Amino acid sequence: MRDHDQQVLIRPAQSEEDLRRCFAVRLRVFVEEQSVPPSEELDAYDAVAQHFLAEWGGRVLGTARMVDLGDGVAKIGRVAVDKDWRGRGIGRALMEFVMRSAEPRFHTLVLDAQVPVLGFYEKLGFVAEGEVFLDAGIPHRRMRRTIAR
Repeated sequence: MRDHDQQVLIRPAQSEEDLRRCFAVRLRVFVEEQSVPPSEELDAYDAVAQHFLAEWGGRVLGTARMVDLGDGVAKIGRVAVDKDWRGRGIGRALMEFVMRSAEPRFHTLVLDAQVPVLGFYEKLGFVAEGEVFLDAGIPHRRMRRTIAR
């Protein structure tokens, strides 16, 4: 993906500074925009998750994390793109990178999607299951995608 001749780079987080910048995006998107309490946004899974970032010109624009749930299942979460950068394909490219990263180790991916963005994840091959539930006061549904072997 390109913007003004500069490519958006998507990669795993590799340092404490990368993590700090990923967390800053999450705090802007989930805490500031969506009023999620900071104590619910940053959690114990952050210490064991694999984190990913999308950056452009040295600025982190988006992030996601993947947690190994065991038995070949991983949970993708905390997918966030800064407001001014949405609609440019960054979220899709980020998710595709995370899914490719999961392929060698996992057979199933799950995530809890906010209801307004179910269609985004459906286009990536995820299928909604179960009832709507509240997470941090926001309606969500569990979604699942089986990785083809």
